Amino acid sequence: YYTSIPGSCNFETQDQEWTTVCGLTQDPSDDFDWNISNSAVMGKTGPDTDHTPGKGQHFLYVNSSAQKEGNRARIITTKLFPASFGVCRVRFWFWMFASRQTGVLKVYTAEEHGVDILMWSSSRNEENKW
Repeated sequence: YYTSIPGSCNFETQDQEWTTVCGLTQDPSDDFDWNISNSAVMGKTGPDTDHTPGKGQHFLYVNSSAQKEGNRARIITTKLFPASFGVCRVRFWFWMFASRQTGVLKVYTAEEHGVDILMWSSSRNEENKW
């Protein structure tokens, strides 16, 4: 659900569609989709818990084991966030413990004419932690 921070979501959506609740959409032109889960479903292929203490347990994931190199899974914010000077922050937690199928996680901003600008990327996380 949302907090008071615009765009914030913790993925604890109580059986509601996480894309709607979190203001996200699956990119229809990508190759596979992001899903929501918890450690009980993910088993050995994901983290033991999400990064939050207490009751939080859900997170987004992609299963890259059946994908070919170059395949993309992409989610997009459904709300526009107007440009600001010194105010805009993107904060998120990620878990990418290295495996042969681990790809690259990238964060883009979309410029007003539709050009994607790469803001951050990581090819893997050497430690089994968020």
